[in-house]
Amino acid sequence: MNSSTPGIEPELHARRAASFGAEAAAYAAHRPDYPEKALAWGLAGAKGTPERVLDLAAGTGKVSEGLLALGVAVTAVEPDAEMLEELIKTLPAVTPLIGTAEAIPLPDGSVDAVVVGQAVHWFDLDRAYPEMARVLKPGGVVAALWNHDDESAGWLAELNKLIKTSMSRRWLSDYESLPEHEAFAPFEKKTFGHKQPRTAETLVATLATHSHMLVATAEEREAKLRAAREFLDRNPETASGEFDLPITTTVFRAGKR
Repeated sequence: MNSSTPGIEPELHARRAASFGAEAAAYAAHRPDYPEKALAWGLAGAKGTPERVLDLAAGTGKVSEGLLALGVAVTAVEPDAEMLEELIKTLPAVTPLIGTAEAIPLPDGSVDAVVVGQAVHWFDLDRAYPEMARVLKPGGVVAALWNHDDESAGWLAELNKLIKTSMSRRWLSDYESLPEHEAFAPFEKKTFGHKQPRTAETLVATLATHSHMLVATAEEREAKLRAAREFLDRNPETASGEFDLPITTTVFRAGKR
């Protein structure tokens, strides 16, 4: 169950998981948000109307921002102080706490929902699942979201092949499936269309915040980002000003047993 797959390059997994803090401002500026309807569907797995929600591994607050728009009280737990500092700058209504999925700094039964954006693949699920269940109230729900490129756009599939680095890996099947756990009912899954306005410049800036880029050598990173910019400048769909980056948001939700 352990999503960090300790037998498969655990040192690289740990480096990638911890790579975002130094680029926290860029992450906040360039990573996409989550569609409100996707967050609402995740919360709807709870019994009753959720009022207090935990944004776990909150990063710079991409999930928290959407949750606030839904009118819930949000506590953000994030292990990286630099990422959390970016969240605090823009979302003063959120309660920020330093902590991890494996040791959540909240009392038992204190939240109605636990929401995780783009992060479950970094968790040790053998420890994180029981912690999520512990902080949830009876009838609570856990929801995990991923934004991923909609590669039905052929140019985007081509770009993603071009930018793979020597650090590129797939640790977990991510948005394809999630391991089950005795503390939760079977996961339900739903996908939502999404998009992010980008230019060639801002899409390259987004690519630079991906963990496989952050831990690559400076030489490899610069070469890959340069190749990405050259591709975008010659691709008809991305060469002239602003375009929409097509995204699919996948959500899993499961109620606490």
